[in-house]
Amino acid sequence: MKSLLLIALVSTCFICSSSAQEMSGEPGYRFGLGVRLSNSTPTLNNSITGKYFVTNQNAVEGILSFGSRFGVGALLEIHKPTNIEGLRWFYGGGAYVGFENSKTYLGPTGIIGIDYKFANVPINLSVDYKPELDFLPEINFVPDAFAFSVRFALK
Repeated sequence: MKSLLLIALVSTCFICSSSAQEMSGEPGYRFGLGVRLSNSTPTLNNSITGKYFVTNQNAVEGILSFGSRFGVGALLEIHKPTNIEGLRWFYGGGAYVGFENSKTYLGPTGIIGIDYKFANVPINLSVDYKPELDFLPEINFVPDAFAFSVRFALK
């Protein structure tokens, strides 16, 4: 299942990036708030997610996780249009901190994904891959960090 999601994600990104035609620069929404469903391995797993577009291509995403450990993360994302109305692909990075059983987890995280905003419905869907690299409590790479997000989108 994870392999299929990764293949679909990478294929979509290659198809979208190979397009020479630029669609409108607007993301279709300015702010979205919702839930992010992920596997339990990364610090930022099942969580509340908020995404705000600072410009038409740059967004900040905040993640508040209550999964296997409490975690907070922030990401800066660059969104690129595709030939499909409402569909954009994105990439970026940020950092997180998490707490579990008197241990602190801290490190950088990257993200790549696809983001879709329905034209006439205030719903945004996204699928992403967000690996994490724990610096604390010890060096540990967490590669299995796939997620699906559903957000209520506001203009």
